[in-house]
Amino acid sequence: MSPSDCVASWQSIDPRRPDQVPLRCWWARPADGPPRAGVLVLPEVFGLNGWIRGVTERLAAAGYAALAVPLFARTAPDLELGYGPDELALGRSHKERTRTDQLLADVGLAAAWLQQQLPPAAAAGGLGCVGFCFGGHVALLAASLPAVAATVDFYGAGVAAGRPGGGPPSLELVPTIGGTLLCICGRADPLIPAAEVAAIETALAAANAARAAVNASTGLHRLVLLEGGHGFMCAARSDHHPASAAAGWSLLLDAFESQLGPDRHRAGG
Repeated sequence: MSPSDCVASWQSIDPRRPDQVPLRCWWARPADGPPRAGVLVLPEVFGLNGWIRGVTERLAAAGYAALAVPLFARTAPDLELGYGPDELALGRSHKERTRTDQLLADVGLAAAWLQQQLPPAAAAGGLGCVGFCFGGHVALLAASLPAVAATVDFYGAGVAAGRPGGGPPSLELVPTIGGTLLCICGRADPLIPAAEVAAIETALAAANAARAAVNASTGLHRLVLLEGGHGFMCAARSDHHPASAAAGWSLLLDAFESQLGPDRHRAGG
């Protein structure tokens, strides 16, 4: 299936609590029937640009209702950047102004809105969440939200060193995750050195051991290393690795299928 098998548009979401702000999201859903599940898409520091919107539409074409959420809604709500050095610097300047509590408030608002758009049976199974780069780091944080049942974190750097706005490493939240977490990193990613990969692996293994002691049937967290550097999923980036991008997409769909239910479009491509 292709992104043409979906309908997509900008969607404004109004805040529900004083700690939330309006969100300008990209909203995509299947063109040929109700979605079987919902997925939150969390972007790189480049905002809701064409590539992130394309990811959202690919998920919709695969049968999901997908909502791309701005992570800089408080400082740059309409941010859409390319991948040049100046744009990277601008995006990082907004990243440095984020705080974990505000990010979770905004993602929580988006999750509540998305659940309301789903058929009851689809909403009952919980949401998927996928993030890339900074969005991957935030996806790990968002995995701790009760509404999120399956999370895929693509090369979310810095999770072993701290968290947005300061505080202990985001990896310390892994024991609070009720669903499953899949972390996917590039073997040659300079932003996720071997020590951080080892810390991620250790944190996931410890959480899995605790889960097994309580309920052996509970889904397990995973770390997968693929060839390539940082940003290998994105064709617009210099580190794009086509084979790893294809493998990453397959892992993403498998993770959501196992937690959110069979994908009615997988047989079609």
